[in-house]
Amino acid sequence: MIGIVRPVWNFRGFILGSVKREFQSKYRRSMLGGAWNVIQPLSMIVVYTLIFSQIMQAKLPGVQSQFAYSIYLTVGIITWGLFAEIVGRSQTMFIENANLLKKVSFPRLSLPVILTLNALVNFVLIFVLFLLFLVVVGAFPGWVLLAMIPLLAVQLLFALGLGVTLGILNVFFRDVGQTVTVVLFFWFWLTPIVYPAAILPEAVASAMRFNPMYPLMSAYQGLMVYGTMPDWASLWLPLVLGLMLSALGVRLFLRRSGEMVDEL
Repeated sequence: MIGIVRPVWNFRGFILGSVKREFQSKYRRSMLGGAWNVIQPLSMIVVYTLIFSQIMQAKLPGVQSQFAYSIYLTVGIITWGLFAEIVGRSQTMFIENANLLKKVSFPRLSLPVILTLNALVNFVLIFVLFLLFLVVVGAFPGWVLLAMIPLLAVQLLFALGLGVTLGILNVFFRDVGQTVTVVLFFWFWLTPIVYPAAILPEAVASAMRFNPMYPLMSAYQGLMVYGTMPDWASLWLPLVLGLMLSALGVRLFLRRSGEMVDEL
């Protein structure tokens, strides 16, 4: 494992430079530039708040706040977006960087690190605005917010392990990429993000225990809406899957890295 991590660490300058270049290139030809990093997530929060809190007056059971449902929805979409971005982009990262892989000598596993850091930058910008919104409406969760750190660690482990494994498989079997897009779409709707789990029939609710993203989403929503600490024991599935998929991804990479360049 040290033999894998050390080369990536030695290329940290290359990694951070790549993250910076991608962030800058996203808005290079835009008149507002980096301001779009604020405008886009702020627009999402405002729209959800106006539609669900003011117009539809949607409510969550056991919560009196008129903003509860918009908070529930926003935190679910923000955190799911981080997961979907890492998995979705990981499955094409080796294919999209084929020329770089063939012409430049660098640790190949730098690519998922760069991708993850870019996704985290986007997430942090949106999440900070979301926290400011919570402060304004008087719904800031307080010290329990610190539980976000281990939750994000578990989610990143799961997303990165899944993404790297799919990215390697997609080099050899291109249908993998198309399948992942469809699966992520259905996975989103099969996870209680836009609807509360309490409305699900008992049989469906019982089946949710096989969805590794369900305990993560429930933990995030519990933190932000109810101010409650996560049920750490419920996170065993995404944690175990994350460890297994990460080990599988590294094993596949070590065995197939040479063949990957030829396939690209």
